[in-house]
Amino acid sequence: MARYRRLNLMEREELSRMLAAGYSLRATSRALGRAPSTVSRELARHHASPVTYRAVRAHQRAQRWAHRPRKPRKLAVQSRLRRAVFTLLAQRWSPEQIARGLLQRYPAEPTMRISHEAIYTYLYVLPRGTLKRELTRYLRQRHRFRRPHKVRLIPRPIQDIVSIETRPAEVADRTVPGHWEGDLLVGHANASALGTLVERTTRFTLLVPLKAKDAATVRQAFARELRTLPAQLRRSLTYDQGPEMREHRLFTKQTTMRVYFAHRHCPWERGTNENTNGLLRQFFPSCTRFNRLSRKEIKHVQAMVNDRPRKVLDWHSPAHAFRQLLH
Repeated sequence: MARYRRLNLMEREELSRMLAAGYSLRATSRALGRAPSTVSRELARHHASPVTYRAVRAHQRAQRWAHRPRKPRKLAVQSRLRRAVFTLLAQRWSPEQIARGLLQRYPAEPTMRISHEAIYTYLYVLPRGTLKRELTRYLRQRHRFRRPHKVRLIPRPIQDIVSIETRPAEVADRTVPGHWEGDLLVGHANASALGTLVERTTRFTLLVPLKAKDAATVRQAFARELRTLPAQLRRSLTYDQGPEMREHRLFTKQTTMRVYFAHRHCPWERGTNENTNGLLRQFFPSCTRFNRLSRKEIKHVQAMVNDRPRKVLDWHSPAHAFRQLLH
């Protein structure tokens, strides 16, 4: 992994010029060869907006901060506290348990208090050697380096969604064919995906190969697959609120299919599709790399799934039930 390098004065000058010219943070970061988060942090650190950011002032401030002496760590200077922490670590206490335990054991001694984050930080900044190896092996997760916390990003809400609550009754009771449920089956390391579309009445499944998971790619692939069907079998699509369905209005325009969105974290509202995805995992486990599978391989699995008899169809196959609709 490449070591992080602070912004230099030339980079800050270029950053200032591009922001003043109206370039976005992402465009600016690409031009600098930096991550967008680096540019964003630079503005936040100096309490500046793209309009008020000034390169020389920011660089001078950063230089002062870089040479500011660091406050010594608590465990480095307080030997009694350090001995107590090391003793409890040897008893396999976690840093959080130690922090809470010291508070209870020494309620009247402020010098015997420390946060679990301070304990972790001290352990992982120790120089390599016997002491570091001995102390970190007491931790439950015996990592050599501190692993950053994963930041869960809140997805931007999809615009103009039509709630599943407004879906016609004929969809819920499965009396009229042509209503579908859709989703993505995600592969290894979340790097590839397969589109799945299931007809609610017949349980007929369409597997849609995808080159990417972005909204435009998914919309085009789904529309191309569904437009091969007669209009009476293209009535609606029920989907979760995944970002890949952001272009639902254009999808409706291309296919004449209304898209209804289930509530967040309510997979039972698309139970047919969820159940089908579970069946598909028999063929495509979570380690599958869908971008390495040919369309022929994927469609072969589609045929196998649709040819299996289903109890819910009185032991007919989805393919048989779907063919009946086409006659």
